[in-house]
Amino acid sequence: MSVVGIVDNAVYADGVRVAEPASLASTFEALRAERGRSTDPMAWIGLYRPDQEQVQAVADEFDVHPLAVEDTIKAHQRPKLERYGDVLFTVLRTARYIDSDERVEFGELHVFTGRDFVVTVRHAESPDLARVRARMEGNRDLLRHGPHAVLYAILDEVVDEYAPVVAGLENDIDEIEDELFGGSPDVSRRIYQLIREVMEFQRATHPLLDILEALDAGAVKYGMEEELRRNLRDVKDHVVRVVDRADAFRAVLQNSLTVNATVVGERQNEEMRAMTEASLVQNEEVKRISGWAAILFAPTLVGTIYGMNFEHMPELTWLYGYPAALGLMVLGSVVLYRVFKRKQWL
Repeated sequence: MSVVGIVDNAVYADGVRVAEPASLASTFEALRAERGRSTDPMAWIGLYRPDQEQVQAVADEFDVHPLAVEDTIKAHQRPKLERYGDVLFTVLRTARYIDSDERVEFGELHVFTGRDFVVTVRHAESPDLARVRARMEGNRDLLRHGPHAVLYAILDEVVDEYAPVVAGLENDIDEIEDELFGGSPDVSRRIYQLIREVMEFQRATHPLLDILEALDAGAVKYGMEEELRRNLRDVKDHVVRVVDRADAFRAVLQNSLTVNATVVGERQNEEMRAMTEASLVQNEEVKRISGWAAILFAPTLVGTIYGMNFEHMPELTWLYGYPAALGLMVLGSVVLYRVFKRKQWL
């Protein structure tokens, strides 16, 4: 069987790593052998984007329900906690903040826990399960608690990795608030992007509260130690704070979107007002030009008529024809000037 997809797998007894098999088949054999030598052995198998063959091998060995296998192969599941007999199937949504792109990258982690095994199936770069394993191997007393302790440590790591996401989103929102009144044309798009990220973050964190409550509710029935229950309640407290921050972020962004719409509307109104004022000024200028043009047109019209040089024009031989023409020009101009003045065109 190909080892592609196997990140780390080991068999533990009494809180100590006792075997590091090279394949899944070897892991299963080592666990069976250890069951005959120690009272509380445990296999911890870490898979990264495994193929269907590897998932099915794990399912066959540990009697995992076909529905859980199907969910693991398809991925893209909502955070949830489901129990199939003695096997607990946990789906977690992971998140990490990418500083270079100023965005949140979401992933998915599936965890199978049984009486003596833990199988993690990671579909993203986070969380850092190697750090979880190192932490657990460095705390033998905690690792002695078995699969429940590993599940707690994984939950704790996932929630701890939410902290940089919260800080990154908070910084992005602060930048948005600074840009709101700066006239940036991209601020609306950025607000929408952040709202989508915050909503996705809420979908990742809100279900954790139900998951942790369900674990605590079944703690006595499934033999979870009191110390682990206290640790899980501490994780829940952290989740509550994260959820509250995410809810606050969404409210701030919704308000920012409203404020931005108001600012854009006011800016458009100011532009329309400026355009209207410019149009009014232009209209006044057009009226003045038109008025003077009409005043100048009156003498031009008279002059044009008497400049046609027709043979039969009585006024051409009239003694007062020239003064009368000049008077008509002046009179027409004066009348038009008074009319336009009264209408406030001049």
